Amino acid sequence: MLLEVKHIEKSFEDGVPVIQQASFEVQENEIFALLGPSGCGKTTTLRMIAGFEHADHGEIYLEGELLSSSKVHKAPQKRGIGFVFQDYALFPHMTALDNVAFGLTKLPKFKRKVFAEEVLCRTGMGDHKHKSPAELSGGQQQRVALARAIAPEPKLVLLDEPFSNLDAMLRESTRKEVRSILKKAGMSAVLVTHDQEEALSFADRIAVMNEGRIEQIGLPEEVYYQPKTKFVAQFLGRTNLFEGDVDNCDTIQTKLGCIKLNRSANGRVTCSIRPEHLTIETPNGSSNGYSRGIIIAREFKGHDITYHVECAGERYIIHTDNRIVFEKNDEVVVKPLEAAVVLDNLN
Repeated sequence: MLLEVKHIEKSFEDGVPVIQQASFEVQENEIFALLGPSGCGKTTTLRMIAGFEHADHGEIYLEGELLSSSKVHKAPQKRGIGFVFQDYALFPHMTALDNVAFGLTKLPKFKRKVFAEEVLCRTGMGDHKHKSPAELSGGQQQRVALARAIAPEPKLVLLDEPFSNLDAMLRESTRKEVRSILKKAGMSAVLVTHDQEEALSFADRIAVMNEGRIEQIGLPEEVYYQPKTKFVAQFLGRTNLFEGDVDNCDTIQTKLGCIKLNRSANGRVTCSIRPEHLTIETPNGSSNGYSRGIIIAREFKGHDITYHVECAGERYIIHTDNRIVFEKNDEVVVKPLEAAVVLDNLN
């Protein structure tokens, strides 16, 4: 493995914990995301990896070398880690080329700008090498910042909310470009973001953080479709939650009817089912045990439609494709397409 973070903890001066027993690993050539709401501790975790903050407890290793512990703290500039700041932190009085060349202190002076230009070309910024940051768009500044971070050929690149200052369309295209650049360079990266779509589309694996704790680590599909906690289920997108009593079986009786579970359970459980894992149909003579409901609202989104349906006093969210068309106040039958996910009762 490339990076290993083991049981790190960090508290504010007043003793309020910021990070609590956070542990994860980053493999070679992997893009790893720390995803969570503002204030959950993800940027503090990133800054401890970089060496800008000291961990109170725990250890951080890079390629097996101890970078941080209660007794060891290697200086940031000696860690071999690149950092892309949220505001890019480019030197305003320097050109793009000079910004990238600035950190190439291990190269002879006459080689620095040559190599810097090569890196700018790899990030698609070769034609803008003589421009100052003020002459570049937000997306262009972002790529110059990335070029500056990867030019010294660090072992790891850290990205702190790097796309948050871009508009929606530019954010998506820049995200694709940056991911492609990192993959072509064979570099590992840790991304910090509060944007679920960004984490799901950009990262190879995701760690979901909540109040200083990592609640789940997995592939994007795993954390989205198989959330382990109520927080993960709700933070990764819209979901339908319900509770019920289960007696050592893999089904649960709900107001929608009997729904299959993704695993056997016992006792009182909380379950999650994504809106796209439900569908609605016109009632007929037999509803096969599924409840009827009334559409109380609909949201047409072009490629799909979101329905809000009330069944037996409970409200459910259902995503369908645009060929399943109903109107407000229509009576429908709600049916599950997939099993509901049993959540761990951590919250």
